[in-house]
Amino acid sequence: MGNWRGVRRDFVALEKRRLEAVKLFAKSLSNSEIGRRLKVSNQTVSRWRKQYQKGGNIALRRAGRAGRLPCLDEADKARLVELLLQGPERLGYETPLWTCPRVAHLIEEKFEVNYHPGHVWRVLRQLNWSVQQPVGRALERNEAWIDEWKRSRWPEIKKKLSKRAARSSSSTKAG
Repeated sequence: MGNWRGVRRDFVALEKRRLEAVKLFAKSLSNSEIGRRLKVSNQTVSRWRKQYQKGGNIALRRAGRAGRLPCLDEADKARLVELLLQGPERLGYETPLWTCPRVAHLIEEKFEVNYHPGHVWRVLRQLNWSVQQPVGRALERNEAWIDEWKRSRWPEIKKKLSKRAARSSSSTKAG
């Protein structure tokens, strides 16, 4: 059966399937037959049978949470969102841009939990934060001057470019 990447396992359904196998053990069916009925390999049924014989139904119950426990609980995550919304300037950074190293620094400062900057994006994704690209504009940018340039100078440049393109295409046709 396997677990495709990104597909969450239904632990309740898996436990239910193992306990269904216990009922079929009582009917003295072969591992292959039980495997066909439950759509698992007979090696899996064999493992379940051994676990059942050693520990009964309790041995086939859910093992609990898979993987490592999270370092930040839900209250910590809610507090982290509040801190992120205040902006990185409050932490002493010059620009209003959160980067993974900055978020890792914030988590370490406020929650005493050390996250590698390369893994902070997972926490941010759990908080429904997405990657944002900063707008690459100079602080000294003069919007009024730019608007004036676009209205007056750019049309002239555009006309020259279209005249050159027309000349070069006519010269290639003649040659």
